[in-house]
This record gives sequence, structure tokens and C-alpha cells, in this order.
Amino acid sequence: MTNEAIQTLVNSWVPDLEFTEEGSQFLNINVQPEQLHHFMNQLKSNTETQFDYLFCLSGVDWGKELGVVYHLESTVHRHIIVVKVKTEDRENPTFDSVSDIWATAEFHEREVFDFFGIKFNNHPNLKNLFLTEDWERFPLRKDFVDEVNMIIK
Repeated sequence: MTNEAIQTLVNSWVPDLEFTEEGSQFLNINVQPEQLHHFMNQLKSNTETQFDYLFCLSGVDWGKELGVVYHLESTVHRHIIVVKVKTEDRENPTFDSVSDIWATAEFHEREVFDFFGIKFNNHPNLKNLFLTEDWERFPLRKDFVDEVNMIIK
């Protein structure tokens, strides 16, 4: 399935999606937080898309917004897409978990929670994966400052 065909199909599911290719060979789809779980479930379960493999889930700090980027592949149809979700709420960034759709998301979401402070609704075990329980800040956010370990030139 071509990027254009995927775009046409998923646009029939959710009409107001934003699409970009950003100089990449993969179609990039920006989805609203309230649409995320349903949309991702459709991407996996629809016979034309069958995105059965979540091969990367990353937290991102875009400065004004925090978000998550999902790289999905269909091992059946051999196509790949990128799905992005963002929020301007830096105090309580929250998205729905996709760990019930792809089991591998459970650990990736815990890592994003640890390093970015992004919470995932309905996650089965959302707790720190790498940092200690008393860690209070999020070291991969752009506004993170560590006066003790930071090297300033």
C-alpha cells in the first residue's frame, strides 16, 4: 500500500488528521490525544493496514509541546508509518496507553514516563523503569537543569 493509499484510507476514519512526509519515505500522521487509542487500534485491526508491529515508541520534547512518536510496520503488507501525538500541557502530559494493542509498548511507555514525565492512561504498571522512585525531575526534557552534573561551556 502506498503512502497516498494509506492517507486516503485513514482519512476516511478520522477526517481531520494532519499528514506530513518531512523528507522521509514514511508517511507521518499527527493525531489528537483524544483520538489516539481508537486510531491506533484501527491501524492494527484493519485488514488493509494490519500494523501489527510497533518497532519504536519515543518521547519527544519539542519545546512548547511534549509528545510521543510511534513507528509502526505491517509485517503482512510491508508498509511503515509514523504516528505522532502532542500536548501543550507540560504540567500533566497524558495520553492513552497502547500497551493493550501492542504488548511491547508497556516498557517503552514506562521509559517515556521515567524520562519525560508523560503519563499513560490505562497502563498496567506505570512506574519508573530506570530512575529511582525519589527522582523528581525529567532528565530528557529540554528545560531539565542539573547544576551538579551539567557541563557548561
